[in-house]
Order: sequence, then structure tokens, then C-alpha cells
Amino acid sequence: MNREKYLPLTETTYYILLSLLKPAHGYLIMKRVEELSKQNVVIAAGTLYGAIENLTKQKLIKSVESDNKRRKIYVITDKGKEVLKLDYQRMQKLIDLTDKLLID
Repeated sequence: MNREKYLPLTETTYYILLSLLKPAHGYLIMKRVEELSKQNVVIAAGTLYGAIENLTKQKLIKSVESDNKRRKIYVITDKGKEVLKLDYQRMQKLIDLTDKLLID
């Protein structure tokens, strides 16, 4: 996978992918992002659906079958999980380096 094509993720995208480790519809995604970020990231509906469209095109998330025809349910794909892990590792390296240089 071409890492540079996906990384770094924006904070919003990171939270959306993280929130989709469990299937969710749009409103639930917005609520999960707010909860995970402790209300530091609040996504408007237009922003969310633009992000969902982009993430779907990149095959990082996909829609899944739902009993409710009015709500689309989304979930992270294996590729999305891989990208999420890569960005986590990238940030962990930055944190480790900062700890060594700034904290020590």
C-alpha cells in the first residue's frame, strides 16, 4: 500500500475511522466522534457525508446491509484498519521522539 497516499490522516478522518470499528449510521458516527474526542471534534452533517463519500471511494469504509432502509450503515474495511494502524504508529513515533527530546 502506498502509505503517502493516505497519511497523515486528518483528526476528523482518524476519529471517523475509529468510530467505525463498530458499524454505525451517520448520526451515530457524529455522536461517537464527539464522545471519543471528548467534544473537541464536532462534525457537521455536510462535512461527515463528504468524508464518508471520500472514505468510501478510497475503500477505507463501506456500507453494509441494514434492516432500516432509511439509514445507511457504515463500517471500516480491512484496508481502513490498516491505514488507521499506520497513522497510529506514525503518531506514536512522533510522541516517543517528543518525549525523548522535550520531556527528558
